[in-house]
Amino acid sequence: MSTTIRAEISKKGKYYISKHRYYELKHFCLQYDEWKEALEALTPVRSLSIDISIGGDYTGDKTGDIAVRRAMMRSHMEMVEQAAIGADPDIYSYILRCVTCGISYDKMVASGIPCSRDYFYDRYRKFFWILDGIRDFIPTYSGK
Repeated sequence: MSTTIRAEISKKGKYYISKHRYYELKHFCLQYDEWKEALEALTPVRSLSIDISIGGDYTGDKTGDIAVRRAMMRSHMEMVEQAAIGADPDIYSYILRCVTCGISYDKMVASGIPCSRDYFYDRYRKFFWILDGIRDFIPTYSGK
């Protein structure tokens, strides 16, 4: 899937975000399926032991690291889901499919999307505007 560069949305629009912020958020959403797969694959370690190296440096708690990664993935997924619900609770599942799988409105028409193209893309822009606000307040995990 290639990224199509579109004309920038007018700064006077009610759901304006910059072009580069839009692409950042769009690529964030496209990781949704990766988070879902990783979340299912990450199982908690039964041992609660902490590995300590000879020099006394902390090398990590495997159970804790897994718990933090799982929590971060769940948080990212919930962030995307909540923004879709906030954009429009009636069509959030279509918005979610569009932003997480890159499916266009035209392809969703076959699955019975219950709104017009203009309405859908207005809600689509609202989704990214909401996500932009949510993402500003959520810290990101920079661990392993």
